[in-house]
Amino acid sequence: MSVLKRIQYNSPVILTYALICLVICGVNYLSNNAANHLLFSVYRSSPSDPFTYVRLIGHIFGHENIYHYFSNFMIILLVGPMLEEKYGSVRILIMMLITAVVTGLIFLLVSGSNYLLGASGIAFMLILLSSFTNFKRGMIPITLILVIIAYIGNEVYQGFAEADNISHLTHIVGGICGAVAGYFINYSQTKADGPDDSKTADSKPADVQPADKQTTES
Repeated sequence: MSVLKRIQYNSPVILTYALICLVICGVNYLSNNAANHLLFSVYRSSPSDPFTYVRLIGHIFGHENIYHYFSNFMIILLVGPMLEEKYGSVRILIMMLITAVVTGLIFLLVSGSNYLLGASGIAFMLILLSSFTNFKRGMIPITLILVIIAYIGNEVYQGFAEADNISHLTHIVGGICGAVAGYFINYSQTKADGPDDSKTADSKPADVQPADKQTTES
């Protein structure tokens, strides 16, 4: 019993997302793919169909099978909790929803008769977002450059060089969403924090207190 009390639900959004997707994966298997077709994949359909708009977000919950699920959530469960701790649950949830809608809309524009499902867009969003962990205003993190080369560059190459059923465009768009979100969130935070203390100390001479005065530090 004491062991159970030590277990912490440390990342509410990421863990809940993983559990929901796992349940949906099982439901889809039992329904012979009917659940994914109805709610958890995005494809071109009539604008008058209300499920069309549900699927713009629902597609990030659906997976083809358990192997597809684990291939995405090995990454999400690795980087997601750290990012949720840094940025907060609300921000991570908003970024996930925005990424879902943006990837869904762009896929509809170029998809033809195909359909899209899976959390890979979210995974790539988190990967690019993680490269901004030590962001400083006015600087470009070298981790961002390396991640773009390694992940986005590879997706661009595979998108042209290989014919498979993987939506490399979704990976790229998800990564762009993470990079944009990471830049603006961290830029606004560093701006709110004010100038770097080291620069301030270098640019202003230290105040000299008279010998008979006591300096109070807060």
